[in-house]
Amino acid sequence: MARERPTIIHLKKVWKVYKMGEVEVPALRGLDLTIKDGEFVAIMGPSGSGKSTAMNMIGCLDIPTEGSIFLDGQDISKLSESDLAQIRGRRIGFIFQQFNLLQTLTALENVMLPMTFQGMPADERIERAEHLLDMVDLEDRMHHKPSELSGGQQQRVAIARSLANDPEVILADEPTGNLDSKTGQIVMDFLRKLNIEEDKTIIMVTHDKDVAHHAQRIEFLKDGVVIRTIKGKKNIPNPLSQGKKVKKMTRKTESPRKTRNRPDNISNNQANKVRSKK
Repeated sequence: MARERPTIIHLKKVWKVYKMGEVEVPALRGLDLTIKDGEFVAIMGPSGSGKSTAMNMIGCLDIPTEGSIFLDGQDISKLSESDLAQIRGRRIGFIFQQFNLLQTLTALENVMLPMTFQGMPADERIERAEHLLDMVDLEDRMHHKPSELSGGQQQRVAIARSLANDPEVILADEPTGNLDSKTGQIVMDFLRKLNIEEDKTIIMVTHDKDVAHHAQRIEFLKDGVVIRTIKGKKNIPNPLSQGKKVKKMTRKTESPRKTRNRPDNISNNQANKVRSKK
């Protein structure tokens, strides 16, 4: 028998009004949206529907003009920017259409960077980053820079980076937008794997109906409100939401991986230099 999952995100009558000179432009008009822990939800809508603004609200990148946003029961709509930054760093992972990797850093260093901001020791950063890149099948590309990687490989680095601090929520903004259909399918397989095996809550904005149907449900926005909700056609139900057990991916805390032989330029000293770049 399926068990009720707790609510992790709740937008309650959220308005967002942007002022452009003397003109007020409402992007959200009393949006109500509830997302359960461990759900995979896609958000769709035409340009100007408010989906990107909604993602910014969920991701603690902006605050509403009116209304409340609850993250795991905490109203975050009135928090300071420094408090929101802490929540972003610890509890939310981001995947962007443009990848947003630092071109001067290797794949390993890009994945390590969010951990640096959270003060994780250098040895732990390296070990976890190696583990995450191994998880997305990039163990042989971890010392390559973004310019030496394909678009699909760069997006997999971005997925690994989004998991750096083991967040509860992953926000994916058009994660397949710059990829061909075959590579996009590989990326979607990784996102489903995160949802099923790691029980991550995933919220994805997409224009692609085929991609959206990988989610458990699809929320259609128009003029800043939800106008329709449907179930994803390709979705495989998360067994955890049905009271079943699954074998999770091996985590560093369960079975630490031995440190790989790595070149001198990825020594502990170099890892400490990454910290100095924040």
